Amino acid sequence: MSGNDFFALLPLLVLAGSSVLIMLLIAIRLSHRIIQRSSSFLFLIAFLSIFYIQKVFPYSLEPLLIVDGFSAFIMGLIIFSSIVVNILSYIYFEEKEESPKEYYVLLFLCTLGACVMAVSKHFVSLFLGLEILTVGLYALMAYLRGRNKSIEAGIKYLVLAAFSSAFLLFGMALIYLETGSMEFTQIAKNLDTIQIPSTLFITGLGMMLVGVGFKLAVVPFHMWAADVYQGAPVPITAFIATASKAGVFAVLLRFFNEIDAFRYNQVLWTVTFITIATLIVGNLLALQQKNVKRILAYSSIAHLGYLLVAFIPGNTLSLYAVSFYLLAYFICTLTAFGVITLLSNKVGDAEDIDTYKALFWQNPLLAFIFSVSLISLAGIPLTAGFIGKFYILLAALQSGFWLIALILVITSVFGLYYYLRIITVMFSGNKIKVAKDVNPNPIFYATSLITLFILTLLTIGIGVFPAGIMRLIEHLIR
Repeated sequence: MSGNDFFALLPLLVLAGSSVLIMLLIAIRLSHRIIQRSSSFLFLIAFLSIFYIQKVFPYSLEPLLIVDGFSAFIMGLIIFSSIVVNILSYIYFEEKEESPKEYYVLLFLCTLGACVMAVSKHFVSLFLGLEILTVGLYALMAYLRGRNKSIEAGIKYLVLAAFSSAFLLFGMALIYLETGSMEFTQIAKNLDTIQIPSTLFITGLGMMLVGVGFKLAVVPFHMWAADVYQGAPVPITAFIATASKAGVFAVLLRFFNEIDAFRYNQVLWTVTFITIATLIVGNLLALQQKNVKRILAYSSIAHLGYLLVAFIPGNTLSLYAVSFYLLAYFICTLTAFGVITLLSNKVGDAEDIDTYKALFWQNPLLAFIFSVSLISLAGIPLTAGFIGKFYILLAALQSGFWLIALILVITSVFGLYYYLRIITVMFSGNKIKVAKDVNPNPIFYATSLITLFILTLLTIGIGVFPAGIMRLIEHLIR
């Protein structure tokens, strides 16, 4: 490898090296506080390194990886999510029964796996990144071994992830058999010489969709999502809902755009069916829930449906819409799970909707932060979520996909109900005195609260002034 290769891979190298460094810090028995602060600092270095490598865009490391504006943007979102999750993790794990130190090593490895997928342009790097991500998630989901739901979440994800990986691998094998290549660009070139795609190729593409569908938790591959979201530790649930899905969605978008997959009617109709089913089922199932983590689980399924609406047209505006919506969704979702983290205690997570009754009278700031994040997820104006949905609708309507655009609007109305129900609960009831838990460290609690407040300001700021973010996205992805 040349010096430029190492330079282009700087964020990945920082993440990989950080996991080793944290292991060494654990070996010399440093405290949880030092390890958490060191992790935050190393994540920040990895995030800043993305700005440093802009001068080499686009840079291809043949045949596996490509570092361009889009992959850098997705890596930035993934590492940003990990920074927020890392900040929230100290408060959550400090009082728990398990030693939290090894947790940070796994978080670095999962972040690395997601970033590898974001820069992948080859089946080998795709699968390598996916396995680095999922193997770490197995342990993170079941990290609190004393809790049955946590163990259940880890086992369910382990079984279904292995099942989906088998589909993904077999699909890759069939595409390789048909095209003679595993590199996205070469696959596209070889497909251009084939007038009519064979049954093998379409079957392989379908099996890959099954494998990726499980990772993204789109309908009908969503069965694991609610149980895993409920059983996993709250910061890890936030990571699953954001960073882990961003890497998978990014590589899927790159692969489908590269081979122009939607020129095949079978693929177009299959993805359209999955999108419509995801929009309807995700929102309808969320309506029936009384557990906040399960509500957010099913709503995240619906949000993947919104992303698929922009994914189907496959044009430049689609790329802009997906990037903007991912940013808005990440900020709101991290904020929502952050509030749940701060309200949780050593006995259990703040997941029952009745837990939030009269929260406004007990903690007005947290109630305000949670309300803004839910309003944005619902797509109400003056928030980032509204602008994100606007761009998704624009991408769909410009390409003539009126049906899925109409279904998006209708299902978004369903989403208003379960988001506003939580907000109503927070503002209902009278002021009551609640015995507060003694926080393990007020400084870390304040840091977490300030982080969530900054995310709230970003949600409102991007919703009111979206032009700056869109110019940045257009500058990176061109």
